[in-house]
Amino acid sequence: MSQNLTIIEHPLVQHKLTLMRREETPASSFRQLLWEISMLMTYEITRDLPLQEVTVNTPVCQTKAPLLTGKKLALVSIMRAGNGLLDGILELIPAARVGFVGLYRDEETLEPVEYYCKVPDQLEDRLVIAVDPMLATGNSSVAAISRLKKEGAKEIRLLSLVAAPEGVTCVQKVHPDIRIYTASLDERLNENGYIVPGLGDAGDRMFGTG
Repeated sequence: MSQNLTIIEHPLVQHKLTLMRREETPASSFRQLLWEISMLMTYEITRDLPLQEVTVNTPVCQTKAPLLTGKKLALVSIMRAGNGLLDGILELIPAARVGFVGLYRDEETLEPVEYYCKVPDQLEDRLVIAVDPMLATGNSSVAAISRLKKEGAKEIRLLSLVAAPEGVTCVQKVHPDIRIYTASLDERLNENGYIVPGLGDAGDRMFGTG
């Protein structure tokens, strides 16, 4: 895999991911864990955000200190499962702009079908973080990234909880400029296009559907 793939191996991230993999973990706990792990992964994906030095008055004296600079970043959920990652990221970056690309997977062709798109303006001036818990075949992520580029985005990062080698290869083949962040690069896809060992369908587990 290329240098554009980052596996976040922090012990807390790995611990929470293991809890999420458990079949017996209920939807309420799954959602809570997803919220927690998304906050932890946000630290890594935003590690190199640009800063500017500003002057502030503390209760003791005046000093210079760093603040984020540039356009507020954009978070884009690849729906529906991507919505579960948004809340944790917004907890840390509440000023971020938020967009949505709605895609569902045709169960016969495994190809993505877009049914909704609403994204912030001036994407060309923002760091865009696309979020989707599962990078399986990679088809949905490729379609969403292509749409974001069409909307003007120039710097896009993809945050996925779990990835399959096939999905990473697919994204990197079509969009070699995209940096992918994940908590685990799993073994493979099965014949139904699900990640093995994976954690099942993230959307179903999050919302209690199936």
